[in-house]
Amino acid sequence: MGALLLVLLLALLLGGAGFAIHILWWVAIIVLVVWVLGFAFRGSGGGRWYRW
Repeated sequence: MGALLLVLLLALLLGGAGFAIHILWWVAIIVLVVWVLGFAFRGSGGGRWYRW
């Protein structure tokens, strides 16, 4: 019974980590698109539209 609970807990943790990593990939893609669009829509004088 203990081994079954351990396997189920491990599957739950790995499934949760996989879901979190999937979400992080989507966030990274969105940030990359916004960063590339920042180069396309740069203001006059070469100024950046963000302050970092």
